[in-house]
Amino acid sequence: MFYIREKHIRQASTREISRQQLIHLEMHAFQAQMDPHFIFNSLNAIHHYILTTSTDLASLYLTRFARLMRLIIRNCNREWVNLEEDIEALELYLQLEQLRFGPQFDYELEITPDVFQQVTFVPPLIIQPYIQEAIWRRLLLRPDKTGGCLRIRISRENEMLCVRIEDNGVNQGSSGENAHLSQGISIAAARLEAINARYNMRSAIREQELYNEMQQPCGHLVIINMQQIAAREAVM
Repeated sequence: MFYIREKHIRQASTREISRQQLIHLEMHAFQAQMDPHFIFNSLNAIHHYILTTSTDLASLYLTRFARLMRLIIRNCNREWVNLEEDIEALELYLQLEQLRFGPQFDYELEITPDVFQQVTFVPPLIIQPYIQEAIWRRLLLRPDKTGGCLRIRISRENEMLCVRIEDNGVNQGSSGENAHLSQGISIAAARLEAINARYNMRSAIREQELYNEMQQPCGHLVIINMQQIAAREAVM
């Protein structure tokens, strides 16, 4: 009886540490998403559209920016959101960046029919840091400043949610100027590991460089596999 009681106490203590670690990481993820550079640049773009009498663009940009901020703030203390909400925030971010950078990149977002967004739950703020990295560290660094392509495909594979993020940008590595991108990526990976431990899940992130027929670098691929909510409930 003493051994069983001690075992239960240790398990409860481990769960509490895991929960506190997750809360700590979620707060850091929120801080990373509320990046002052992104907020400043977005407000600058709105200001520019107002001064150049592009009132329609200014109104569109401001509306999307406000919706994105509302979603980020609403989801910052939620452990799970449905995929539909996460995709809405992701698309708003992509639309804002495309309004700013115009022809420098286009994006394609595909969600296969076997993914039911309203009943598929994911941790918020996991996918977006990898999108930001693809845009700022690779697509915007293309020498000709045009022709960038970002492809995002979300599908269901072997009871797992599979998110593929592929770009044809130029990999220039990290620098002090985009240290917040590295922080966002590190926090996303750490949160997924903490969620794996807390819920006994199987989720993983892997990255690889892409090469053409001449074995020259031609892009980058990130694959995020996350266990779906039905499977998560089965192990709780």
